[in-house]
Amino acid sequence: MTMDSSLNERPAFIAVVVSTFTTVFIAELGDKTQLATLLLAAQSGAPWLVFLGAALALIASSLVGVVIGRWLATVLPPERLELMAGVLMVGLGLWLGIQATRSLLNAVSTTA
Repeated sequence: MTMDSSLNERPAFIAVVVSTFTTVFIAELGDKTQLATLLLAAQSGAPWLVFLGAALALIASSLVGVVIGRWLATVLPPERLELMAGVLMVGLGLWLGIQATRSLLNAVSTTA
């Protein structure tokens, strides 16, 4: 594989930025972090400082993910990474679904 062919296989800059933004934005909506940030902003009286702290925390946690992802890309083939990511996402989805079902069943049983 030549250097030119590996560059041609890389996705376009804007495609990577848009897909990353969309994925992270949707994943973060309504999660515990957003709710905690909402409460901190309401309690602190300094919403811009809470925004700054939350933004820096998201940047730091994203940096960890990027560094680990880049390292994994050097030690594992792309197909294995895709499979692992898929299995992880399905596993997380199932786990969250089970947790939501338990919570819903508990709420129904306590109101009945």
